[in-house]
Amino acid sequence: MSADARSKPEADAPLSERLEENEQTIREVFRNCYDVVFRRIQIYGQINALLVYMDGLVDTKSLDNVLLKPWMLESPPNEWKDQEAADSMLEQQLVAVSKTTSAKSINEIVNGILSANVVILTDGAKRAVIADLKGFEHRAVEEPSNEITIRGPREGFTENLNVNTSMLRRKIQSPRLKMESVTVGSLSKTTVVISYIEGIAKESVVEEVRKRISQIQIDTVLGGNFIEEFIEDHPFTLFPQIQNTERPDIVAAYLAERKVAVFVDGTPFVLIAPCTLWNAFQSADDYYERFLYATMIRWLRMVLIIGSLYLPSMYVAITTFHPQLLPANFLLSITSAREGVPFPAVIEAFLMEFLFEGLREAGIRMPRPTGSAISIVGALVIGQAAVEAGIVSAPMVIVVSITGIASLITPRYSMGIAFRMLRFPMLIFSGLFGLYGIAMATLFLHIHLTNLESFGVPYLSPVSPLTKSDLKDILIRAPRWSMNTLPSSGSKRNGFRFPQGQRRGSQGDDLE
Repeated sequence: MSADARSKPEADAPLSERLEENEQTIREVFRNCYDVVFRRIQIYGQINALLVYMDGLVDTKSLDNVLLKPWMLESPPNEWKDQEAADSMLEQQLVAVSKTTSAKSINEIVNGILSANVVILTDGAKRAVIADLKGFEHRAVEEPSNEITIRGPREGFTENLNVNTSMLRRKIQSPRLKMESVTVGSLSKTTVVISYIEGIAKESVVEEVRKRISQIQIDTVLGGNFIEEFIEDHPFTLFPQIQNTERPDIVAAYLAERKVAVFVDGTPFVLIAPCTLWNAFQSADDYYERFLYATMIRWLRMVLIIGSLYLPSMYVAITTFHPQLLPANFLLSITSAREGVPFPAVIEAFLMEFLFEGLREAGIRMPRPTGSAISIVGALVIGQAAVEAGIVSAPMVIVVSITGIASLITPRYSMGIAFRMLRFPMLIFSGLFGLYGIAMATLFLHIHLTNLESFGVPYLSPVSPLTKSDLKDILIRAPRWSMNTLPSSGSKRNGFRFPQGQRRGSQGDDLE
């Protein structure tokens, strides 16, 4: 479709009573648009009508069976007498479609056609009927490949907005679940839905999300990132301030914790705001397994993620500036392995980290059957060849391999990228100043994280500023019966999610 097709008509012109004039105007708007279908018919052989719709966006089987077949083969009802009666009956009785609206201007008709509806115009009528007969192809509901769980639901969002919102409605069957629709994009006319739970979500956050989205002026919106980059607080930080997910259960859980979700038509990823650093350590399986297992796995996840950030820089700092910190035998082993390597440890680490990131990116972009094989074989072959050639040392290959494996444990892909990118400045500081450089870089990182906010919520909350009541789901995953309070960042109303005292004690618990 041509780019200027959606910018017409120039004014909100009313419909004419002559069908030919309306058809000519609509054809002018969609000039050179081959996928727009104009179909002339006669309703019960008495009134001339015109059907206009987009080919490929309308369910043609329903169109034939619901509209065309009855109008062409059946006899008119008894009330079908004059033009005025026919106009009123057309929308109320003769269009057997659940969702119909009337249009009185060319602009309303054009928007209806572009929204995958069927527009019905009749001769002598000053209004048209817009029937919802959407029928374009879309992907079936399936488990998200990036957020796999062991015991959780096996369903994920699709590219169809109506399917996504209905999946959330199944999780939260309450009239307090609100969904506000707004159109963004002068060309794409993309529907964006702001979802929250009334009375639970913080009103200032909902208003801020609504305000920022309404201020977006862009031509096309093809995904959630088009919205995310316009509404985030700090665009030049490595850390994401808006979380994205493909799982309806995660969206439902966050909405129940005072957060706001943003659906974008055409993408399976839903944006969630506000976001904190601790979301990087939380997985959906943490809430489907028993709290003891979930806490242990979360600690393991934290140790590996933090280790992936500091392990290469610690190796460079100790081997270059502080070898006295290592036991004698261990130091001799590393020194003998590095004998003959022409590069200092920091350059060696940079080469291996750059190579590992390149192999990982190649594995993602390659076809799936060959991508994983190429990345694994490439790492083994290149690493072994580099060690035998004396370009890098074997301990460095081990350190980089452990770091790469540890970085893959991050449940949130965008948060994992931030930690991967931070390894390189950490290497620079460690290569220049040793452990003192790592301490300086850590201090700068903490200052930066403390100054970050996501829609008014501190990025390190509830640890900084400290809120003791909200620590039950940060470093540990407390038992379900103890997490009965809502996060304190929101309104004080409805502060309790369920009554206290539901833990089974040691007395009176035997079944009778």
